[in-house]
Amino acid sequence: MGENTIHRLVVGGIAANCWIYPLDGGACAVIDPGEEGGRIIAFLDRLGLFPAFILLTHGHFDHIGALPVLAGEYGRRQGLRSGAPPVIAIHGADAEYLGPDSYPVHRRSFCAAAGDSAYIDALWAPMPPPDRALSEGDSAGPFTVLHLPGHTPGSAGLWDQKAGVLFSGDTLFRGGRGRTDLPGGDEKQMIASLKRLFAMDSGIQVCPGHGPATEIGRERSLGLQL
Repeated sequence: MGENTIHRLVVGGIAANCWIYPLDGGACAVIDPGEEGGRIIAFLDRLGLFPAFILLTHGHFDHIGALPVLAGEYGRRQGLRSGAPPVIAIHGADAEYLGPDSYPVHRRSFCAAAGDSAYIDALWAPMPPPDRALSEGDSAGPFTVLHLPGHTPGSAGLWDQKAGVLFSGDTLFRGGRGRTDLPGGDEKQMIASLKRLFAMDSGIQVCPGHGPATEIGRERSLGLQL
């Protein structure tokens, strides 16, 4: 894809994907900055990119943990250059994971997964509020928002139809799919979301929340149990 190459950083102890999606004019979208904010910033600096958008496929901590660091750093930088800070966006149904009152939401979710909150307590910083609460069909940069509930109520796909690229969060992985046993998870909704994705064009590149990229056709052909 030349200068539009998509970059993947695997970040944090849970090995989540942070995706860097170049846009025009040295801008980019940072998708799911899970942890290691300093590393993400250093990577963007090496590429000469600045984030116009910080887009979140859902609200779980392993996908947004570096958000306070990035929001603070690029808010400061854009202030110095009299530009706009990055637009922070998440689906409205997961907006409770952001903002000053979000810690209890993360604690409840993480305790359900790990048994205690020690992991997030060691890394916690106050979360900024979203600038935009996304809904089905909204546009964010080059992306169309696909509401894909199941893993969380506000799980969303970010689809660049022109480029044939979909960021699927923790809905669809290479050879697997997201769990539904955490607070807000819903198995019936997950199945419906997967069926929706499998009805899309086979050649769409899928960039998931964990693990390597794949294509819709490959995952459909594997016959995940729905």
